[in-house]
Amino acid sequence: MIISELKIYDFRKFKSVGGNPGLHITFHKGLNALIGENDSGKTAIIDALKLVLLTQSNEYIRPEEEDFYQSVSGVPCTKFKIDCTISSFTQNEAKNFIEYLTFKTEEDKVEYTLELHYRAWKEGHKIYQELRVGDTDDGISIDGKARELLKAVYLKPLRDAEREMSSGRGSRISQILLNHPVFKDKKEHAVLDIFNDANKRMEEYFTNDADGKRILLTIRENLRSFNDQGQANDAELKASDVHLKAILESLSLNAAEINPGLGELNLLFIAAELLLLKDDIDGGLKLALVEELEAHLHPQAQLRLISYLQNEYNENDVQIIISTHSPILASKINLKNLILIKNGCGFDLTEGMTGLQKGDYLFLQRFLDSTKANLFFAKGIIMVEGDAENILIPVIADILGYPLEKYGVSIVNVGSTAFLRYSGIMVRKDGSDIGIPVSVITDCDVQPYDVNPATKEKTFNEKQDESAKAEAEKNNKYTNHSVHGFTSPRWTLEYCIAMSCLSEDFHKAVHYGKKILNAREHISLTDTKISEANRDAESERREWQYMTLAEIAYNIYGLMLNEDGKSSLKAIVAQCLASILRWQTCEIPEGLTQEKMFDLDLYEFRTDEQKKAALKSKIEKDPFLSYIVNAIKYAAGEVV
Repeated sequence: MIISELKIYDFRKFKSVGGNPGLHITFHKGLNALIGENDSGKTAIIDALKLVLLTQSNEYIRPEEEDFYQSVSGVPCTKFKIDCTISSFTQNEAKNFIEYLTFKTEEDKVEYTLELHYRAWKEGHKIYQELRVGDTDDGISIDGKARELLKAVYLKPLRDAEREMSSGRGSRISQILLNHPVFKDKKEHAVLDIFNDANKRMEEYFTNDADGKRILLTIRENLRSFNDQGQANDAELKASDVHLKAILESLSLNAAEINPGLGELNLLFIAAELLLLKDDIDGGLKLALVEELEAHLHPQAQLRLISYLQNEYNENDVQIIISTHSPILASKINLKNLILIKNGCGFDLTEGMTGLQKGDYLFLQRFLDSTKANLFFAKGIIMVEGDAENILIPVIADILGYPLEKYGVSIVNVGSTAFLRYSGIMVRKDGSDIGIPVSVITDCDVQPYDVNPATKEKTFNEKQDESAKAEAEKNNKYTNHSVHGFTSPRWTLEYCIAMSCLSEDFHKAVHYGKKILNAREHISLTDTKISEANRDAESERREWQYMTLAEIAYNIYGLMLNEDGKSSLKAIVAQCLASILRWQTCEIPEGLTQEKMFDLDLYEFRTDEQKKAALKSKIEKDPFLSYIVNAIKYAAGEVV
């Protein structure tokens, strides 16, 4: 059996409207990973399940004042409810809940369902709760063995694994072992025999061994002197009665290493908790709730753990629900196992629920790495096709007053034009809106020249109409619900920049990039090389003074190309231009030469707001940069 459905009404941040749940989420067997930005409600979902099911560690779990939804005016609700559906029962499981189940028959197969309804309400300063099963209004209470069999394994965030695995009264490791089939309800056990044998040998030590006998005889002699004459003095040293629970409480689970770290202890604790999921034969719920699975684990350990959980429990009757903030884990987990929590909704990303095709899931399983998986934790997303956009867009966004980190916008460098294989993640098959604006920035890719078939010579041809048509077609191709396409009005990003108000800066950046690339080793630009590059750019400008803006841009772009018409300069030039733009918006200390433009972290300098405002105005008004400006504003939540 598994948790298949959860509905939450007026609990924490999930406000119900018109009788509809504030959150309606579906789960499937195997691994379910709750992902999303901070304060999206991941912990509330785990806590809701804990209130309904309770935990095997027998924590004190009761509703609190903070659990009741509180309106903007500060007035809290006086009640909340949680509905939980459990389905996919085996015959062994169903027998324990038979009086509580509803069922239907499909194709000669009986499908059992357990409907749990948890309620909490306030009367004065007291909070009351109840759990009923069956009909919402006329349900009956569930208790006894059935209630125990619903308890889930729970691993809290920032767990103290060392304490949890230590010996002691009611220790967690003893609870795990006592509930394991090897020990559960066993009146006789090999461990008891071992301890009984040890106790017997200890008693024999005080009756048969010379040293032991001397101790016991001394006690008896002392006792004889205390008592009246003739009174029996048969004192004995006997071991306490042995109980299995006490034996197991004396055990601690330790790592083989000396002074193991938190990560190793955490893995050991998780391994112990999973014992009950693998070997339970009582027909209970095999569910583990794990908050922040990545706690104390370095990236490689995270990958190994999630790979094990995903593969081991994918096709059996165990269910694991985890929450995570780790893009490393999100990139490793199969997309079908992810549930994106956003704006009070849980969006299942399994096949058939998104705008992705079946082949896209296989593609993303290979290529959705941790640098791209940050899209699951963003308020807005900008998708780009290369390194140049990845470098320049954050700088331009900062100049425009939309620093991406402040607005929670993530850049996803697709590294190709396969945008639909990524943007489809944020598209819902049913037409609903996840609420995450996605900007897809791409090139129109209409080359501004004609090629002579015979000589292969290129002749400049601006192709404005073709470019406009390609721009419209690509924008339409990539626009779908909250995903919007933003296509360059001309050939490429670099070509548009070369036609824009940043043309001269870009021209210099190309020459700076060539100086770096032509160096025998990667070195910083000196003032001498910068001066040479500036002179080269100024000389070319004078030669091109009678050319059109498009022709000048074509020539600048051509400086980056090799004989094969390809460029290895794009990322270097983008980095140089980013430094130039940042230099232009800073309060530069007197005497600091341009050489330092590429050696220093310019974000350490104070921004000159007047310079920044002037550059912002130029960029916003430029028609060749408008698609970049609009893409940034849209991802930041602005209407464009």
